[in-house]
Amino acid sequence: MQTKLPEDIIFTSKGQRAEEIIKSCVHCGFCLATCPTYQLTGNELDSPRGRIYLIKSALEGNGFDQTSIQHLDKCLTCRACESTCPSGVDYGELVDIGREFVDVKRVWWQKLFRTSVRLTLTSPKLFNIFGRLFRHSSIKTPQIKPNKVESRILLLAGCVQPSLAPNINHVTKNVLAKLNIAVVETKQTECCGALEQHLSAQDIALVRIKTNINNWHAMLETTNPESKIEAIISNASGCGVMVKDYPTLFEPDEPYFAKAKIVSEKTKDIAEYLSEKDLSPLKPKNTKLSYHAPCTLQHGQKLPGLVEGLLEKLGYDVAPITDSHLCCGSAGTYSIFQPKMAKKLRDNKIQYLSESKPNVIVTANIGCLMHLSQGTKIPVKHWIELLDN
Repeated sequence: MQTKLPEDIIFTSKGQRAEEIIKSCVHCGFCLATCPTYQLTGNELDSPRGRIYLIKSALEGNGFDQTSIQHLDKCLTCRACESTCPSGVDYGELVDIGREFVDVKRVWWQKLFRTSVRLTLTSPKLFNIFGRLFRHSSIKTPQIKPNKVESRILLLAGCVQPSLAPNINHVTKNVLAKLNIAVVETKQTECCGALEQHLSAQDIALVRIKTNINNWHAMLETTNPESKIEAIISNASGCGVMVKDYPTLFEPDEPYFAKAKIVSEKTKDIAEYLSEKDLSPLKPKNTKLSYHAPCTLQHGQKLPGLVEGLLEKLGYDVAPITDSHLCCGSAGTYSIFQPKMAKKLRDNKIQYLSESKPNVIVTANIGCLMHLSQGTKIPVKHWIELLDN
């Protein structure tokens, strides 16, 4: 696409990046076939190509009204379009730039609502009060320790997972202990920054992200064997993709870029990490299951089929899922701001996940887990919870 961005935008780093991404789109339309919202509405403005036009128009000063904001807000940022785009358009990065630019045009009550949600979810003392009311699972087995410590990792605890489903982190530590891997867990206050980044609070996110980079880089690079970590592990794919994307938030000549790159390269999803290990010490019980692949894992982290392959290797009966590439409608805070669209996407996803009559539905992200569990009587778990026997 051709652009005509004004000088006050084109001479900024974000403006230059936005122009580069917009120009990389050849408006071929491949993205329409994999966009969940376009599949539901049939409106091209609810497709990646349409939203790129809207962002381009806004940046060029050609107008961007409340209707345009609604089309942009309907985007799940699932990044399925990135997986099918032949031109390699970094759509997710462009949407964040566009949302930040148009956020000033929101009506006051939208700004207040979005800020309230962001502050609630990223403030542990506040969220934990509400989180206990919606708790999905509690700790079910004793915590074990490694027989001997062969390596050490940093586990991203998450900002909402410890309250909503504390068993996920608990089980993750048990599974790693059986493999003689010691775990250092981040504090609940060490949020990855995804919520702020995607809710147009990029400046606040950047402060948090720089703190994380300083802390985690020091643990990766230290020569002290008692505090050195081998890797940073996420069992919430939404957090994992955010940390892996840290380098995109800095210019190559900025001091934080090099450290962000090291942190990013050392970050792995728990399935990615376990796929490199000898799992013979684990004794999973076979069961029939359906697996929902979070968008942040298959499209964001570019790891399609990873969990399914690992579960099959461990002996589980994993059913094939129709339209497994489509979003369930959770998408971080999307189900809060777009409940009707989110419910429709969840109903479709539950229908496909239930077709094989599984004993359990498993996923790899806390947001998907909470969202799906509200739409079915079939138990919904994080797949790692299957391995703590």
